[in-house]
Amino acid sequence: MKIFNNPNISQVMKLYNKSVKSTEKTGEVTSSGDQLDISGKAKEFQVAVKAFKNLPEVRKEKVEDLKEKIQTNSYNVSGKEITDKLIESILMDEKI
Repeated sequence: MKIFNNPNISQVMKLYNKSVKSTEKTGEVTSSGDQLDISGKAKEFQVAVKAFKNLPEVRKEKVEDLKEKIQTNSYNVSGKEITDKLIESILMDEKI
């Protein structure tokens, strides 16, 4: 397709061929820095998370105590304790 003497095309070409003028400095602009406000609850949460992250993943004292009891055959758990924990676990799963 050929375009001959289309006034719109010639106007676009004139605009396109113009050189860009340099910008003028109008004055100094002062910008205020960004500011972040954290609520008291958020600060408490940060402290709690930091404390949680510093906790050991495994409580070695408890593990060693249980190992010793198992090796000496003194680790006895009643059936009632087992069923109580099972029921507690099931109820906790239902809440989630």
